Amino acid sequence: MAERVETPALDPVTLTVLQAGLQQVCNEMDLAFQRAAFSPVISETLDRSDGIYHRETGELIAQGETGLPVFVGTMQFSTQAVIARARNPQPGDVYIVNDPYMGGTHLMDVKFVRPFFYKGQLWAWLANTGHWPDFGGMVPGGFSAKATEVEQEGLRLPPVKLFKQGVIDEEILSIIFSNIRIADQRIGDVKAQAAALMVGDKRLTALLDRYGAEVVDAAIIELKSRAEQQMRAKIATIPDGIYHGTAYVDSDGVVDEPLKIAMSVRKQGTDLYFDMDGSSPPCQGPMNSVLATTKSSIYLAMKHIFPDVPINAGTFAPLNITDPDGTFLYAKYPRPVSGCAAEVSQRIAEAVFDAIAQAIPDQLFGAPAGTSGNFALGGHDPDTGKNYVLYLISGGGYGGSLEIDGLSNGCSTIGISKTTPLEVVEQRYPILFEEYSLAEGSGGAGTHRGGFGINYKVRIARGQARASFVMDHGRTGPNGAQGGEEGGRNSVRIR
Repeated sequence: MAERVETPALDPVTLTVLQAGLQQVCNEMDLAFQRAAFSPVISETLDRSDGIYHRETGELIAQGETGLPVFVGTMQFSTQAVIARARNPQPGDVYIVNDPYMGGTHLMDVKFVRPFFYKGQLWAWLANTGHWPDFGGMVPGGFSAKATEVEQEGLRLPPVKLFKQGVIDEEILSIIFSNIRIADQRIGDVKAQAAALMVGDKRLTALLDRYGAEVVDAAIIELKSRAEQQMRAKIATIPDGIYHGTAYVDSDGVVDEPLKIAMSVRKQGTDLYFDMDGSSPPCQGPMNSVLATTKSSIYLAMKHIFPDVPINAGTFAPLNITDPDGTFLYAKYPRPVSGCAAEVSQRIAEAVFDAIAQAIPDQLFGAPAGTSGNFALGGHDPDTGKNYVLYLISGGGYGGSLEIDGLSNGCSTIGISKTTPLEVVEQRYPILFEEYSLAEGSGGAGTHRGGFGINYKVRIARGQARASFVMDHGRTGPNGAQGGEEGGRNSVRIR
């Protein structure tokens, strides 16, 4: 163990070192999770995130650089839900939760939350999220466009203690595994997710041993204050006023009518006030968004606009969001929500971009592709004699700006996840890619055009399977900006 450095005052050098140290703890959790996970959606697509949270408030302290941005807020809300329900947490405990209405997204995003103790005292919480390929429900992968209640989407877990002082609770695990598909493969993800938090525990302990808990605590307070100051300085560049943005979800999958997101952004001083009054009411199908996802979508939109501001709880302080009660952006039990994390979240961000572009057009861009192209395939492989569930996302184009053309085949707005390498998919599952190419001409026309999306064609090589899709921008393309035309529309063909 490295010797503790005696630091009588929190000088700028020490503050910078501790900022990087906290970030590195999260990065190492991310890497451990990625390398150990069994599911390609975690190990290759990187649909996961890790972070450190305040011991009392559950507020974000630091998050891994390669974690999904949409999880920035949702993991904070999930950790707060665990703190509210945890009774006498002990070292080595790990809580599991995927309840969308308790700070979650959709049921497939499974959170692990671990109390971190230093010298016998609860000092922080470590948490991560991983997208499991399946968590039960009426279709493999959980993405049923026809679901009308959350129970049809899978098993819903409130915060429960899966590990007790380092020992897994086999009874709870058996309940989970008895309600999901390909359960025999999930134990690898369970162990990887828990191991990532153990790595975080060791690295954070080493950081505190070296600099002292009081100094690190002081650094966290100072870093939060500075992040808030930086965000307020960025907001100050926006002229005072009220700006309106609009985005549409194609439909809820059950009723063939578009869902409207009406975004009002009021800028006053160094604060922004977001109101979604006027958005469509709760819908029957799975395109409802839970509150945590709705707020996180606004956070990530502002991070896109001002990428230089570091991420912690201070970043969110100037962003004042009115709960959109009575709309599909504040889903309550038992509304289905499988489309919220990967689709509705991107429409919310799109509405923010649309509003803010009226104030600072030189810093904004045309709307991105705005869909994750969620494709789930579940079936039986006769060669191996085993069942499987495959989950794929796809890239898309980003809108052009006043300076350059948009990025082609970029990751989705909500994260830096990427399409699983085709070779890995073909090796793991009985499918073949007959095409994977840029969709030339799909970017919206303009002085600087939008980036191109992709075309891909998949063939089931053997056996039978059931496919499901949840995606958007099939009715209308992504909006252009400053007179630019809309981008291409998405489509699915099955034969």
